[in-house]
Order: sequence, then C-alpha cells, then structure tokens
Amino acid sequence: MDWLFTRETVVGLAVLGALPSVAASMLQVRGGISATRAKQLTLIGYGLMGLSMLLFIAVGFQSH
Repeated sequence: MDWLFTRETVVGLAVLGALPSVAASMLQVRGGISATRAKQLTLIGYGLMGLSMLLFIAVGFQSH
C-alpha cells in the first residue's frame, strides 16, 4: 500500500486524469463524440486528478 503514496503514483494519476479531459475536448470539437460523452470523459479525468490531489495532501501529512 506504500506505493499509493509515492510521488510517481501522484504524478501518474494527475497525468492519467488529464488525458481523458484533453481527449474529450479535442473529440467534441472535431465532432467525434457527443456533448454527453465529452462530459462523462471530463468527469472521469477530474476524478482522477482529484484523487491525485488528495494523495498529494495525504503524502504531505505523512511526511510530518
């Protein structure tokens, strides 16, 4: 479970969260997906980025 609180995991989750958000915007502009699907992808991305932020905070509390 210690791997969850590593820098690599926190950064990796942030990057993984950014990918669906960027993809949703690009695909919606090009007409590849509907607005509903774009919103779903964006929410998934935001969820992953939010988890990354929570882990970042938890790591800060652990180090003190």
